[in-house]
Amino acid sequence: MEGDGFTMTWEARSVNSRHLDVKWRLPVMVRSAEARFEKVVRRFASRGRVDISLNLQVHREGLMAVTFNAPQAAAMLDRLALFAQARGDAFSPDYNRLLSMNFLWDDAGAELDEAFITRLEEGLADALEDWNRSREAEAVALERDMLERIVRLEEWTAVIQERAPQIKEDRFAQVRERLREVLARNESELDEQRFLQEITLLSDKLDVSEEITRLNTHLGRLKELMRSGGDAGKRLDFTLQECFREINTCGNKVQDAQISHLVVDFKNEMEKCREQVQNLE
Repeated sequence: MEGDGFTMTWEARSVNSRHLDVKWRLPVMVRSAEARFEKVVRRFASRGRVDISLNLQVHREGLMAVTFNAPQAAAMLDRLALFAQARGDAFSPDYNRLLSMNFLWDDAGAELDEAFITRLEEGLADALEDWNRSREAEAVALERDMLERIVRLEEWTAVIQERAPQIKEDRFAQVRERLREVLARNESELDEQRFLQEITLLSDKLDVSEEITRLNTHLGRLKELMRSGGDAGKRLDFTLQECFREINTCGNKVQDAQISHLVVDFKNEMEKCREQVQNLE
């Protein structure tokens, strides 16, 4: 952006974080205004590691609230000239390079022009508005990706819910057949009452209806949180942990090859969701 006697370029980079942590790269002449710039940032950001830099080109001398260490600069140029002369090379100093040598510049301690600082604050605000628009665009893409994954998780949950009762019946039949074989070898008869007791215990171990109910509830909660707006990252992460607990229990209870493959895929998708959640505020 152009100002009255200066040109400014603000740049903001950020990654997600639990707290707001702002790192500044400012020219020496405006470092005293850092606290004011910090207040501007807090209007646009509540958390995250934010690196903000300002490239400032001043065309009007009255704005320069800095002092230049001319003796040190002259000594440096003289030494370079002697070095070039000793090598037989022509030496033509590039004075623009001195602008980037921070050790040659210092804050003059003078009050900065209020209109100048106000204009810098306006430029920073514009940059942060653009920064937030970029973050919102990224969030829309992340939301779409997350919702697609959640739908896939719901479909796999439905498959487990449909398959689990048949697995239980198959397991009952296997247990009955094995008992008959063992008893036949020992010339004994099956005690139906004892068998029913064992089947009841086995049924409890194989039943995943409660886990499926809770899992469906958690998946529905994930979609609600995605659409609720606000700071949902932590709640999404917690809900994903609950989903992981339920699907892990299902995998331990239902010993079936097809279900085991689904559980592995389920966990893999949830891990991807957790990685995405780390990028959401």
